[in-house]
Amino acid sequence: MDDLSSLDKRENNNNYNNGTNNANGDRDKKVRKNRKPRKNLWAMQIFFLTFILSMSFSILSELLLSNSNVYIAFALLFVLLAIGIVFDVVAVAVTSCNLEPFLAMAAKKIKGAKTAVRLIKNAEKVNNICSDVIGDICGIVTGALGASIVLKIFISGGGYDAAIVSILFSSILAALTVGGKAIGKKIAITNDKEIVFFVARVITFFSKK
Repeated sequence: MDDLSSLDKRENNNNYNNGTNNANGDRDKKVRKNRKPRKNLWAMQIFFLTFILSMSFSILSELLLSNSNVYIAFALLFVLLAIGIVFDVVAVAVTSCNLEPFLAMAAKKIKGAKTAVRLIKNAEKVNNICSDVIGDICGIVTGALGASIVLKIFISGGGYDAAIVSILFSSILAALTVGGKAIGKKIAITNDKEIVFFVARVITFFSKK
């Protein structure tokens, strides 16, 4: 009788464990199914955001350059270069920043702390937008602007060789971009908390407006 009762207990335990495992398996499948649409939705959102921003930047640069001189083109080029570097700094700062100080600040209801927490919790998306979307768009548009500036210099005359000017200009532009981002990354890692908090305060200010 004792053996039979112990066998029954083991069978009940096995059935319970199997039921639990099946329930956990079903739950995991549902979680995986829910994650895929979210990833696809984010990819589609990034696609359309990149398309709209890229078109806007390109149209704006064309309008500004259509009836302008080389000096305005240079100014616009450096503005876009600075935007790309600044957003790269924000991307690195959010990715490397620690969450705990902002949780403590949010508990004390310090202005901007909750926004900072959201930024850090969504660091992957913030990095994607700042570094990949904004940064890459600025890089593409600055390249197009550089070609336009070289063309304007060549058309203006002065005996410049177009190939040499193009090589020198693209090399300088690449060096400025990479060097600026290298300096920006060091600043971002060293001052990640201050940068994230500043960005969060700016977002909070404009969201309330």
